[in-house]
Amino acid sequence: MNLILLGPPGAGKGTQAQRMVDRYHTPQISTGDILRSAVKESAPLGMKAKGFMDQGQLVPDEIVIGIIEERLKAKDCDSGFILDGFPRTIPQAEALQPILTKIGKKIDHVINIEVDPEELVRRLTGRRTCKNCGAMFHLLFQPPKKEGICDRCGGTLYLRADDKEETIRTRLKEYEKQTAPLIQYYQGKKTLRSIQGVGGPDQIFDQIVRLLDATPV
Repeated sequence: MNLILLGPPGAGKGTQAQRMVDRYHTPQISTGDILRSAVKESAPLGMKAKGFMDQGQLVPDEIVIGIIEERLKAKDCDSGFILDGFPRTIPQAEALQPILTKIGKKIDHVINIEVDPEELVRRLTGRRTCKNCGAMFHLLFQPPKKEGICDRCGGTLYLRADDKEETIRTRLKEYEKQTAPLIQYYQGKKTLRSIQGVGGPDQIFDQIVRLLDATPV
């Protein structure tokens, strides 16, 4: 089963992707993870990507797509994969299609996790990170035992720059501009399946499982 996960920042794509890995035994392919892996392994495309990343620039589509293609050819993708964070735009989706055709695969389902924008802001602005060990907490959902102090190591908790409200609202606008059109794109291909990303992670995952198990490939 070959899947794409769509959803705005804070929708819980990473959490749900990992649960799907455990249930369906297919690898999660996160754009950020495979870019970092390609850089670490000094792969040719990884080194090209590193030049852009070091300058704080977006990695060009042709490099990202090349790295995605190499990853999809890996043996562990033979039984399926979960694309998390790719494609982000219509041009990326259009570039993915010939890659899939070349390797004899197709996208079976596109899972779109829908969440109200104000709920996303509430989720993301509540996150706190330990300066010392990097542990994550949430003021509402997973508060530290002592305010501002990490339960694990006693380090100071802080609000990351990308979790500030202004930054989050900018990211959500960017998502609506670039990524949301993919919803219509995949609707046109009859592969889109939308769920409501409300409730706890278990409730959201139950929706995904019911949807996938009810629509076999």
